[in-house]
Amino acid sequence: MTGCATRGHFRTDSSRFARRSIPIIPKARVSSSRILIAGAAASRRALPRRDTARPRQALQSAHPPLTMLTMYEAKTVLLYLVTAIAEIAGCYLPYLVLRQGRTAWLMLPAAASLAVFAWLLTLHPAAAGRVYAAYGGVYVVVAIVWLWWVDGIRPGPWDIVGSCVAILGMAIIAFAPARG
Repeated sequence: MTGCATRGHFRTDSSRFARRSIPIIPKARVSSSRILIAGAAASRRALPRRDTARPRQALQSAHPPLTMLTMYEAKTVLLYLVTAIAEIAGCYLPYLVLRQGRTAWLMLPAAASLAVFAWLLTLHPAAAGRVYAAYGGVYVVVAIVWLWWVDGIRPGPWDIVGSCVAILGMAIIAFAPARG
């Protein structure tokens, strides 16, 4: 079989029956304290063995564990949820006063809830416009859940589809890679 090495990863079979790329598997042999790799791609270079004297944690410290990233995302989503509940409660209480004739004293906790809502929005680390845009998606979902649990109206299939689209938009805005 004749062929040539292409970037060290593939060998092209030049026979008339087969025109395909075949992966090269390097042959390894152990020599004293080093491993020698032989193959078309590796030009007989020596690789040092892994240093077993270092603790395993030192090897893993170069990359943060996945749990740190998901904890950040969980905190962000929790902060958005609490923010949405504060806003909805702050708007729902005046609704009760104005539309259902409840006591005007409900305006005090409503004002406090809206003040907490505004303060919670300042706790997000991203730019204000991005926070407001991502928060809108969470607000839609929390409003549909509020409709179900507080008002007693079960959401329809289009409410659920719209909530899924809104939360997907929030995830794209809030968790996209860092940008300027």
